[in-house]
Amino acid sequence: MAQYLISVHSYSPDFEYPAEVPPEMEELFGRVDALNRELQATGVWVFAGGLHPPSSATVVRADGAGGHLVTDGPYAEAKEYLGGFWVIDVADLDEALNWARRMTDACGEAVEIRPFQDG
Repeated sequence: MAQYLISVHSYSPDFEYPAEVPPEMEELFGRVDALNRELQATGVWVFAGGLHPPSSATVVRADGAGGHLVTDGPYAEAKEYLGGFWVIDVADLDEALNWARRMTDACGEAVEIRPFQDG
């Protein structure tokens, strides 16, 4: 078995969830919840989570002199940002790809698959 990070790449860095969730967003949440239940039931689920927008980020950098610089905001200015992720434990890349296809359908965003290093 191998673990894979399947990250969700979103394109709306300033998106904030509205106080009243519109029906199309409720439908999306339902699809993701159903997929998460299936991942758990099949035993491939390790962990998953959605993230707040990049504006909520705090960046910590070593300053090279033994201290650290702490700044607000995302690490990089980019069109895309990490919106959430799944960690799954599957037999191989082919199985991870099968799940990734279903994940992109469920969440409506592009996903990237990366294996964890051994060890």
